[in-house]
Amino acid sequence: MAVDFDNEIKNLRSTMASVRDVTDLDKLQAQMTELEAQASAPDLWDDVEKAQQVTSSLSRAKAEHDRVTGMDSRIDDLEALVELGQEEDDAETLQEAERDLGKLKKDVEQLEVRTLLNGEYDEREAVVTIRAGAGGVDAADFAEMLMRMYLRWAERNDYATAVLDTSYAEEAGLKSATFEVKAPYAFGTLAVEAGTHRLVRISPFDNQGRRQTSFAAVEVIPLIETTDTIEIPESDLKIDVFRSSGPGGQSVNTTDSAVRMTHIPTGTVVSMQNEKSQIQNRAAALRVLQSRLLLLKKQEEDAARKEMAGDVKASWGDQMRSYVLHPYQMVKDLRTGHEVGSTAAVLDGDIDDFIEAGIRWKRSAEKED
Repeated sequence: MAVDFDNEIKNLRSTMASVRDVTDLDKLQAQMTELEAQASAPDLWDDVEKAQQVTSSLSRAKAEHDRVTGMDSRIDDLEALVELGQEEDDAETLQEAERDLGKLKKDVEQLEVRTLLNGEYDEREAVVTIRAGAGGVDAADFAEMLMRMYLRWAERNDYATAVLDTSYAEEAGLKSATFEVKAPYAFGTLAVEAGTHRLVRISPFDNQGRRQTSFAAVEVIPLIETTDTIEIPESDLKIDVFRSSGPGGQSVNTTDSAVRMTHIPTGTVVSMQNEKSQIQNRAAALRVLQSRLLLLKKQEEDAARKEMAGDVKASWGDQMRSYVLHPYQMVKDLRTGHEVGSTAAVLDGDIDDFIEAGIRWKRSAEKED
């Protein structure tokens, strides 16, 4: 069936008009102008922390602006290519236009999803923690599989990551792991991944080859920023130090550099051991603890508002996805219904479609609330 290029391009332009309305390019341009003025100040780097904040904000604003304007240019280029192919009755040119159209539709859809990320902390970088749940050694192995999946996803998208803490299980896999995803909107994007993940497979650790069901929990929190006001009195903290260790009990170093930080009022515990010094691990632990308390504060405020409205619902993040490797191959999101049969691709980081469906589902659920 011949592609209706005119209608497809019209739909793309309509979607981009909505994206521009939400993005507000005029406001973004004004923000860029102000940040460029600050960045050009001769005394900018007298305050290194402020300088980094300014340059980072400028980089993000430019990237957002270029992302929208660049998409408009690609639509113009596609339209010109279609006109050329139709005028010359060139089938090869029209086939190229059809391939470009497919890529462009996917990219515009992803950009449209980005406009849905308008929550208070959505534009933040993210801290992801994965914990093995029920299922013994299979659950620990599943936790490690999930960590690899998210790190591969970040790599596919050119997002920088930093592993903050890894606690290895005795036989195989991970008891828990925490890592940062250093990209704009990482929290808003990955927040829909929070919840309980379920794996069904023939266990490689069962000498009788039986099918095993195991679980792992994923937590996603926004990274704390210097503008946030989360003060933690020293009296509210219990800090323990211990020796860092790797898989199989192999010593990473011979000093007590690892840090376990407990927030006594809430019972929140954070462990860090991947930095080389106790001071670095303590700073990293405090940053993640502040991030968790920041999100906890927001959740409590949201719950209070819902209670006042007389409509309290259970968390949407629990039991959110199943990965079935036997007796058939399928990964299915239990909230959105989105499913694929290529489990290997998903576990190798191909999860953009799941994330997109999750964001659309979450925003729809919030509107209903």
